[in-house]
Amino acid sequence: MIHSTLKHLLCACIAGTFILSAPGSSALAGKWRSLFDGKTLTGWKKTNFGGEGDIEISKGELTLGFGNSMTGITYDKDDLPKTNYELRLKAAKLDGNDFFCGITFPVADSHCSFIVGGWGGGVVGLSSIEDRDASENETTTYMNFPHGKWYKVRVRVTPNNISTWINGKNIVSVNIDGRKISTRNEVDLNKPLGFSTWETKSALKDIQIREIK
Repeated sequence: MIHSTLKHLLCACIAGTFILSAPGSSALAGKWRSLFDGKTLTGWKKTNFGGEGDIEISKGELTLGFGNSMTGITYDKDDLPKTNYELRLKAAKLDGNDFFCGITFPVADSHCSFIVGGWGGGVVGLSSIEDRDASENETTTYMNFPHGKWYKVRVRVTPNNISTWINGKNIVSVNIDGRKISTRNEVDLNKPLGFSTWETKSALKDIQIREIK
């Protein structure tokens, strides 16, 4: 009986360990902190890409207008974690046929971008890993993004992994230990954290971040 009880306890402990360490688990995460107040660009600035479209805010949504070629916003505060954190938001493609949610984010002493709907509207992936962008590395995948539909997008960064989700589905989980992580030069002005579109109109809302303990 004692042996059986100890066996069950051991199994429970092992199961608990897997639950706490599983991708997407929030058991060891802190509270979500809002980065966008839904009313103003406080904490943000319009990214000076050159040829960028208008930025509008209405009803808690931030609209990035058509640009020639890019439109975006860049975080303007120095209070971001560089690793062990998650970022989430909701994004919708309103018009156009290229990426409507390009997220540039810190990765330790470097940066990376998660591209949603690029290269003609269907490519999803990270730019860049070992100098290969979202259209040509192991994170490349393809999805369809109808106009007007909201998508829940989440990015997680740890010292040896970048993971992403769209509508709760794990899209990317890549080991970055010892690998070169960088961005394409087009989004350099979005560092340390920013959102951009390419010749596409989009809307963003509920931009939040939390640290992972």
